[in-house]
Amino acid sequence: MRPPRPPGPAPPPPPFWARRGERAGRAAGAGRGRPQQRHKMAAASAVRAARRARRSFDIFVADVPWTVSSKELKEYFAQFGAVQRCQLPFDKDTGFHKRYCWIKFSSPEDVQNTLQKDSHILEGSKLSVKLQQSRRFNQQKEDNE
Repeated sequence: MRPPRPPGPAPPPPPFWARRGERAGRAAGAGRGRPQQRHKMAAASAVRAARRARRSFDIFVADVPWTVSSKELKEYFAQFGAVQRCQLPFDKDTGFHKRYCWIKFSSPEDVQNTLQKDSHILEGSKLSVKLQQSRRFNQQKEDNE
């Protein structure tokens, strides 16, 4: 816990050229070179890798009929494998969903089962089903071209 600040004007902010370590109240030499910092950074990169691996079990579904609910989508895609989540975004102005959703499966095999089927038809409408790719991946792909 910090000690209470003495009465009077607040101290001025540090100059923009001040070193990051000095602003945070650390010594000037404390930074990325310390083993503790490297361990934290390695742990953070492992967490990011785990998140990327989890994203690979998502599919993107477009052209969802207005009359279909997230419960019905979940029930339909459950025939291909265990569905963890169905995210169906709604428009705040109209109150209707936006006619697309994301389905998250428990395993990559479930995603492959879904993508192997030629056409998905729900309430007379053909759904467009694609493997979800992260935005960062798409941006890197465009930069490389």
